Parts: sequence; structure tokens; C-alpha cells
Amino acid sequence: MGVRVIKMPDIGEGIAEVELVAWHVKPGDAVVEDQALADVMTDKASVEIPSPVAGTVMSLGGEVGQTLAVGSELIRIALADHGAAAQEPAAATRMAPGAETSGTASAATAAIAVTGATAATAATAATGATAVAALPAHERPRASPSVRRRASELDLNLQAVAGSGPGGRIVHADLEAAAAARRAPAPSPASRPVATAAVAGEDEQAIPVIGMRRKIAQKMQESKRRIPHFSYVEEIDVTELEDLRARLNTKWAGQRPKLTLLPFLLRALVHGVREFPQVNARFDDDAGVVTRHRSVHVGIATQTEVGLMVPVLRHAEGLDLWASAAEVARLAAAARGGKMSRDELTGSTITVTSLGALGGIATTPVINHPEVAIVGVNRIVERPMFRGGAVVPRLLMNLSSSFDHRIVDGIDAARFVQALRGFLEAPATLFIE
Repeated sequence: MGVRVIKMPDIGEGIAEVELVAWHVKPGDAVVEDQALADVMTDKASVEIPSPVAGTVMSLGGEVGQTLAVGSELIRIALADHGAAAQEPAAATRMAPGAETSGTASAATAAIAVTGATAATAATAATGATAVAALPAHERPRASPSVRRRASELDLNLQAVAGSGPGGRIVHADLEAAAAARRAPAPSPASRPVATAAVAGEDEQAIPVIGMRRKIAQKMQESKRRIPHFSYVEEIDVTELEDLRARLNTKWAGQRPKLTLLPFLLRALVHGVREFPQVNARFDDDAGVVTRHRSVHVGIATQTEVGLMVPVLRHAEGLDLWASAAEVARLAAAARGGKMSRDELTGSTITVTSLGALGGIATTPVINHPEVAIVGVNRIVERPMFRGGAVVPRLLMNLSSSFDHRIVDGIDAARFVQALRGFLEAPATLFIE
């Protein structure tokens, strides 16, 4: 009987490793050609790996939560065709057609990853594999750039870390295990806990941080670690804006998309970045280069069942209010339905975020690295204000914005937000070119 060793394919875009977030098969299962075998998570999206052959699953090459290098063993399949060669053709190391399900970061995929994993699973290496002993001083440890970066953050010497990946490769789980072992002191007889009637750990639940949740955690940590945030909050009177919005929605009800506040804010951003181009930029701090963009590609922070995603509304400068509203609605639906492509999740130049009715009084939003600015919308409240010597009710809202203080000076950040305020408080100016 021939045996096909299917390796982790090269997904492209320079990706060297992926995270295994779900298995769709188990040893002993019969599979057919093009049947889904596993879901893996790249930095951008979830990718489904199909089977290039028909046969019976012999063994799995990793556990959910494990990081797999491109080219490492993914699965072994006993071929249904006894005459088939046992060697894997070179083409099998490339992504098979149809392997990517629209580049989706699907809610279903992440849900499988969370419910199908355990704390032990996340820290376990490839199935049946044993950790390779720490290397002698003259040998360079095998580890990806992200693993080396994480080891530096944990102040770990990779020479002293045993690798459990293919060929002794050090994976993230090995680092976390080594860090945990370093932190935990050996218990002395005097320090051992006294037994109680309750069973230890029965009131605890260990939830592995894997899949989309891990990517979100890494992204947030990277943004806060790299970027010195400067936040600025300003109150905005949106009474006239809300009146205009209501009038337009009434006039075009059933004929055009319903307008929320967001399309007006997007139009204000388009006007604002013309005067302050330094906020519509991306900063490559490794190369020391800031790239300012003429086009306004706005990241729309969107909450989904698997966590925060930031789909990109491209060329906001070329969209009117209703086109912006339609595109925002489409992107939000695609994100929540797990149907985002990679292109729709990359390339933003500035981001907006809102918690809607939960927007609070003020927030300190985290910049979407490598961008240099993010604008946050807080909830609208009605409050009394003095206008012309009389107390009148007004609709007020705070904008909470954060900036990369290496690139955007405080005075420019404040002036930019004040420009947004001017456009939003006098909405007629949004339509003057």
C-alpha cells in the first residue's frame, strides 16, 4: 500500500509558518480527493487545506494550536490506489487549487478551534513527537523569526530551549513552557497547599488562546509595544449633522442605503487628511520610512464572533455618502459572516472604531500597526448647552483618537481633530470641494 506524506503547502506572501486551528479528519478516516483536511491560520486569514489524494488517514502531523512550518509534515494518508507512488510530488508542496476558502477568517473555523482544543493540546507538539534536547552552544537553534522575537521578549536563550517541532524546531508552545517552568518555583514541604474538600481546579476553565484570538492578541501587543500612543479627546456638537442625516434617510427611504454617522465621518476624514497628510500614513519603523498616502483606505474596526477584525474600505475619497454606507454594510456583513478575502483585510492607511451605543464617554483606541492614527467614536448623548444666552438641548459626541507620537506631533494631532470637528459641526462644509 502506497503512503502519501502531505506537507504543509506554501501559501505564498512570504509566509513561513502557520497555526493549526482545526482538523476535519482523524486517523482511520477515509478521505476523497479535495476533501478538507485541516484549517490553518496565517497572519491574515484562515485557509482550508484540501487532500490531493484519496485514501485512509494514518496519522496527523500536529495538534490544534501548534505552529507548523511550511514544508513540515501535515498528514500521512494510505493511498486508495495501490499502484500509486509513495513519494509526494513536488507540486504537493504548493497550495492546491481551491485550498483557500476566499481567504476567510471564518467564525466557524475559529469556533471549531476554540471548542476542539484543550490547554494540554495548545502546548503539545506534533502527534507522537518528543521534544528534542537543547542544542550545544555551537549549533544554531531552528526557529522562525516570530519565535525568536517572542524568545527575546521572554528573555529566553533559545540554546537552552528544547524544540518539539519537526526536526527539533522550536515553536511558540516550547517558549511558553520554558517560561512557565522558569517562573514556577519548586514547592517545599512547608509550602505545599493543605488539602480541602473541593477538587483542585474544579472552579477553573483553561481556554487556549489560539486561532483568530491569538492573532488579535499578537497584533495588539505588537501595536502597543512598538508605538508610543498619544490620545486626544474632543467633544463635538452633532445636532445639525443628526438632523441632516435624519432628513436624508427620510427622503431616500427604500431607495438608497440608510445613513449612519460613519459615512459622514469618512467624508470628514477625507477632507481632514488633505490638510494633515501625516495622519494618513504607514510607518515602517524597521526601515525608518514613513509612507504618506494620497488615497484614503479606511480600516473599519468590526466586532465579530471570533473577535475584532478590520476590513478595509478602499478609496473613501471617491465615494459619496450612500456609496460609503453600502460599502461599510457590505464589509461588516462579510466580516461577521466569515467571508473576508485577504485583500479586504490589508492595506488600510487610517482606521476608525466605534462601540456604538456602548461607546462610553471616552476611549483610548489602539493604533492599527503600522498605521499612525485611529479615530474612535463615542456615543451620542443629549445635554443642555448655552447658545445665545439660552439653555438649549444639543446632541453631543466625543471623538477619542490616538496617534503615533513618533510621526504625528501633539499640536498636529489636535489640529486634525479640530478640523474633523469643524466639518462635523457644520455638515454643509462636507460637500464643498
